[in-house]
Parts: sequence; C-alpha cells; structure tokens
Amino acid sequence: MEYSTDEVLEVAFDAGYILLESGAEIFRVEETMQRISRYFGVDDAHKDFFVLANGLFATGITDRGHFARVRQSRVQGARLSRVVAINQLSRRIEQGQYTLPEVKRELERIRSIPEPPALLQILAAGFGSGAFCLMFGGGWTDAAASFLAGLLLYVFVVFVSAPHMSKISGNLLGGAIVTLASVALWSAGIGRSMSHIIIGGIIPLVPGLAFTNGIRDIADGDYISGAVRLLDALLVFLCIAVGVGAVFTVYRHITGGVPL
Repeated sequence: MEYSTDEVLEVAFDAGYILLESGAEIFRVEETMQRISRYFGVDDAHKDFFVLANGLFATGITDRGHFARVRQSRVQGARLSRVVAINQLSRRIEQGQYTLPEVKRELERIRSIPEPPALLQILAAGFGSGAFCLMFGGGWTDAAASFLAGLLLYVFVVFVSAPHMSKISGNLLGGAIVTLASVALWSAGIGRSMSHIIIGGIIPLVPGLAFTNGIRDIADGDYISGAVRLLDALLVFLCIAVGVGAVFTVYRHITGGVPL
C-alpha cells in the first residue's frame, strides 16, 4: 500500500520526537526516523532530518509542495521504556508487521506510557542508594542509612522537586536533604562512614545517563547536542556539590568538624 509523503514524514517526525524527549541519543533519533520513512517509500532525496538535543527539524518534498516541521524539546531525564518501545517498533516496521495507520496508533500508545508509580520510584531509589553504598566500599549499616536517605530524597523529588521546582533549585535542595539525612542517621548511630552514606544516598540525583549520552553524541560527531547534554549534566553535578557543601559548612561551624 502506498502512502503520501506527508503522512510518512509526519509519523517519522512523531517517532523521533518521542525518542528525543525521552532522552535517546541523537544518532538513535535520526536512525529511527530514517528507518520509518525509507520503509514506507520516502527516499533520502525527498527528506531531511536535523536533530539537536533540544529541538527536532524535518523537511521534505511532497506531492502537495513542501513538508516542514520544527519542535522544541526540553533537555530532561530519560524515559527508557519509551526508547525501548520505539526501537522495537522501528524494527518490526522493517519486518513488515505494521501498516502506517497501525504505526500511528502504536506511537500514541507509547506516548501515553505512564511514569512508574511513585511508591515504586521511591523504593527503587532507596535500594539503589543502598546498593551503591556497598559498591563504593560502605558497610551494611552504611547501606541501611543510605537506603533511608535515598527514600527521603526521592519522596522530595517525586512530590516536591519534579512538579514544583526548577532543575537547579531541586538538585541544590536534593543534595542538601541527603546530607542532612546522612548526618542525622550517622549521629543516631546508623552507619559508620558518613562519606559512604552520602555517596550512596546521592546516587539517584546523579545524571549518569545524560552524561554518557553527551559523550557518545560528541564521539558520533554531534558536537552541539553533546555539548548541551554535557553542560546540563555538569550543572546538575555542580548543584548537588553546592547542596552537600552548604550543609557541611554549616555543620562544621556548629560542631567544629565534619566526621567523614
């Protein structure tokens, strides 16, 4: 079945945008858009895609004239469930398992994939904090303290930071909250090494995927997008460090020292 170039490019554009706003690498966005448009009969001479970390551009020559779409996307955290779903969809399209109307419906389903439940996010942050504390050399009591600090941190992230605060202020306060919780737990006798407790508790805030994708984009030659993502990740690192350092500074002035 033949489809108009406008319809095909619109679907490819939608798929690319879902990937981009879900934190996928630039090459993956471009590759997926190319896969979809080529399979449905739009050759490279009649289309052009340009992807940045915070914007998506698509142009094409159609029977009706010209196709052009531009859409901005915020640099934000990854939604790997959507990225995986789009990847699988693009490969099944190449295997001939979907018509274009079916692809549209599948994209709508993928776009509506909900966030994990708040309780699951909080528990995952807690267990992740405890596991990383052990990985970095902390003991089991340190891991227990990191688990509690991670739980408290993600309660703040899910219910306060994400819906109501900017990235800068949210990460500043997040770093401070983890440090305060770690100091309080250590003072209560839960854990032996405050540094390991804080390292584990702070992990849920660390934008490791964004940092890795920024480096990968630069390695692939997407210098603008890679630099934007690296700058965004470095800003988060700086905010976390400032939040932790501010609490340590106050604690040192109150107690005369910081037991690490």
